[in-house]
Amino acid sequence: MKTKLKHPYNIFFGTLANQHRIEIMLLLLKGPNNINRMSNALKIHQSTVSKNIKRLERCGFVHCRHDGKETVCSLNAKTIKPLIKLMHTHVNTYCKYLGGGHHGTHC
Repeated sequence: MKTKLKHPYNIFFGTLANQHRIEIMLLLLKGPNNINRMSNALKIHQSTVSKNIKRLERCGFVHCRHDGKETVCSLNAKTIKPLIKLMHTHVNTYCKYLGGGHHGTHC
């Protein structure tokens, strides 16, 4: 029988389980960035970036500040930045061939 994740964990892992949000966080590993530059770098609509940034900010994954007309975002350096680095290392070491028809991966 499957047990549903308790509410805070459901929100936390649900926030991670989105390709756009992962791409945004990987981009923010390089340093703070504004919505427009992220949209251009990731080749996704600005509204999509904004919507996902709101979720990331609500959950404490990113911090945003207004700088004139721009919204500049950065990763939560204390908890999320180390987590994303670890996740990126793990995926590139153990899961990089998933979905590509390769066998013998650990994930």
